[in-house]
Amino acid sequence: MISEHMIIAPILIPFVTGALMLLYDDRQQREAKFWLSIVSTAAQLLIAVELVVRAKTGGDISDAEGISFYLLGDWAAPYGIVLVLDRLAAMMLVLTALLAIPSLVYAHAAWDRQGPHYYSLFQFLLMGLNGAFLTGDVFNLFVFFEILLAASYGLLLHGSGQLRVRAGMHYIAINLAASLLFLIGVSLIYGVTGTLNMAHLANLIAQVSVEDRPLLHAGVAILAVAFLVKAGSWPLSFWLPTAYMAAAAPVGAMFAIMTKVGVYAILRLSMLLFGETGGASTGFGASVLIVLGMATVLFGLLGVLSSQGLGRMAAHSVLISSGTVLGITGFALAGGGPAMLSGALYYLIGSVLAAGALFLLIEPMNREDGGIAAMLALTADAYGLDDTDLDEVPDAGLDIPAMTVLSICFALCVLMLAGLPPLPGFIGKLAMVQALIAQTALPAGLAWAFIVLLIVSGFATLIGMARIGIQTFWASDIALPRVLALEITPVIGLLVILALTSLKAEAMLRYTTGTARALHDTEAYAYGVFATPRVADRSEDPAP
Repeated sequence: MISEHMIIAPILIPFVTGALMLLYDDRQQREAKFWLSIVSTAAQLLIAVELVVRAKTGGDISDAEGISFYLLGDWAAPYGIVLVLDRLAAMMLVLTALLAIPSLVYAHAAWDRQGPHYYSLFQFLLMGLNGAFLTGDVFNLFVFFEILLAASYGLLLHGSGQLRVRAGMHYIAINLAASLLFLIGVSLIYGVTGTLNMAHLANLIAQVSVEDRPLLHAGVAILAVAFLVKAGSWPLSFWLPTAYMAAAAPVGAMFAIMTKVGVYAILRLSMLLFGETGGASTGFGASVLIVLGMATVLFGLLGVLSSQGLGRMAAHSVLISSGTVLGITGFALAGGGPAMLSGALYYLIGSVLAAGALFLLIEPMNREDGGIAAMLALTADAYGLDDTDLDEVPDAGLDIPAMTVLSICFALCVLMLAGLPPLPGFIGKLAMVQALIAQTALPAGLAWAFIVLLIVSGFATLIGMARIGIQTFWASDIALPRVLALEITPVIGLLVILALTSLKAEAMLRYTTGTARALHDTEAYAYGVFATPRVADRSEDPAP
């Protein structure tokens, strides 16, 4: 009985936890809120791992292998709200939880003291992320997008400061505009098809009349613009570097996966609607995604080379990651096959973890005398902190040999983001390059241009970040101040996960290969959602 409701647990757990913590006093019960958040996020991780196992072997409430569903209100698809679990959704749930736990631990060193309700906002962010990955219809994708964006507004502005407020206002404005485009696109799609259920759309796309198809394409294109804004695609990414740089370190770490929500939505809908079963719409938008992906990678690598600070450089590395996966999505949509998409998904996992670790390193590597305590003193009056609160900060962990540990952690992040062996960045890029070379159905010029960009982006990342490393660890005569265990342990944890990702590369590539094949198999997804006795027993319900 419990297993039947496990799919909705990654949404309910952070929702209930976040709402409950709103009743706690920020000053007197901060420690309790932290541990409640840790327990909640750990539970989400355990459930996500179980859902991965279910997605690999087939759910016990689905007739299609690897596809499980949950009917809210017990209304059958496409009439009711449905949550859908497959290999891709399960993978993203695990990745989100793996990034969230280190970010929470890091925040407890002092960042949670910058303003009220940090842990509640964090849990609501997780709720939106998990819901976006699990939802089976486009409108509820919009709902979960808005939940995670609302939480991210509060987290980005957490701690105030002129730069943070200015970047936050830009971030809010551009995302509100994207949300408006989202609604317009959804309205057009519903007007043409009469449904927003993803599986139902996949079934209907080939049957759309010639007269209505341009309107459907226009709706999808407008919807894609909203997703591209959230994915940080060029030329819609002008807001991202400043916003991500201005965010608090643990918030920036979580933002590393927020761009991937936009990438996930584009990958999910493009493969469902415009894959091999899309009829006259097969391959729609593939060339646009390839070109935008390449432009985003180029913009990101130029940003890495021109950036003078680690924060802006880390933000541009996120753009390189997003552009890479967007471009490969376009190639896969153009008939490239699952092999290159498998490499891109493996690369996505490593790049998110490495970018998260890099954001956590920004503050310790740029810390001046006083460290976090000095930073907190600037906001003590605004948020009611007293001397007791500030005195807690120096004892929030053990001193560690800062220079040595920070330099090793930074070097490992650089190796991963630059795509050098033996970390997942190299393995993922190698898999993508091999698949691109092996494909004969793709435009040779675009494929080779993309390969060159992958290689050049790695060299650009290596050069840009090596410059920062030299300035921080070799050229400076000022010793880095103390670093707390609560700050460096999360970074080490993320790097350990990256190492395990390399050691288990074969098993993970098997999983991502199965995921890529499942994304190409549109009929299996649609059948998995509609494989329910409620639909089978009703002649008036739509057949898969």
